[in-house]
Amino acid sequence: MEAANSANVSLSRLNIHGLAAAGVRAGRLTDWTVEDVQIVGNGWVGWDGDIDGDDSNSGDLIFRRWTVAWNGCGETYPGGQPTGCWAQTAGGYGDGVGTGESGGNWLIEGSAFLYNTSDGLDPLYTRRSGSSITIRRTIAQGNAGNQIKTNGSAQIENSIIVDNCGYFDGQPFTYNVDNCRAAGNALALNLQPGDQAAVTNNTLAGEGDCLVEVICEGNCNGSESVALRNNIFQGTTDFLQPFENTCFIYQENFPADPLDVDYSAIDGVKNDPCPVGSSDICQPPGLINPTIDAFDAHLLNDSPAIDGGTAVSTPSDDFDGRTRDSQPDIGAYEWWQPSAWIYLPLVM
Repeated sequence: MEAANSANVSLSRLNIHGLAAAGVRAGRLTDWTVEDVQIVGNGWVGWDGDIDGDDSNSGDLIFRRWTVAWNGCGETYPGGQPTGCWAQTAGGYGDGVGTGESGGNWLIEGSAFLYNTSDGLDPLYTRRSGSSITIRRTIAQGNAGNQIKTNGSAQIENSIIVDNCGYFDGQPFTYNVDNCRAAGNALALNLQPGDQAAVTNNTLAGEGDCLVEVICEGNCNGSESVALRNNIFQGTTDFLQPFENTCFIYQENFPADPLDVDYSAIDGVKNDPCPVGSSDICQPPGLINPTIDAFDAHLLNDSPAIDGGTAVSTPSDDFDGRTRDSQPDIGAYEWWQPSAWIYLPLVM
């Protein structure tokens, strides 16, 4: 599918898969809505916004229940399984979603960016004045580069970001993939001068260089800020440098520290910086499964993250849409006690 100079378009209930090049190539879009669309198993890229000429989008760009997965791979027929996965050093591309220099107000909600052979969600060049990116209840996992990148004003909440960027290594469907490309950070935030970003009630895990990277583009003036609240940060062994663990947060090019971190659960990261804020939890967060390739972000019933968050600026529901209580938990999931099963004797 290709589109340019296009306004007021709605795409819904599409399955775009098995193409040799791009699933979608689209730029210069205004006020698009994309819902219940899958872009899976396209050989070059999933959604490519870098078209000929000016690429910039504008208006409201709304993506709900958007699945972008296994791009950079071929697709078997009739089974629809990944095969021959390749990336940049093999002459491919592999982003799930990439753009050229763009604007617009992006809302990405209830979506998934999985097992693409480069970055998962990469609107890094959404840097034009007035643009913004909001990501809610979204999972990014197993992409071979960075899982999520943003630029400018950004809000990320109730999301699960699992940076198992070495996932393709040694897999039978892998031809040539660049493991942990561009350092394989879980979340990369680029800020323009004066920008603010908020990262709230997310669960991040990773085997890349860092869980979070924060970079200033341009001449930042010290007013920039990144507020991180109620997040779980689970580190593990760095895939490319197994003599150390992934780092917590890396920042660059700011005249003053932009980070405002508190009410975090931080474990397994390089140099053990915890506590960063006064209300941080410095122990394993008590996840159902913290191992990087079988990660399950749900909380155990004895997790120290339960009731460990702040209610200030906290989303009212969690990753699954369940209501958070007045003392919210840390992470993307609010813990809940399933109703007890009642077993009755079998009567014959």
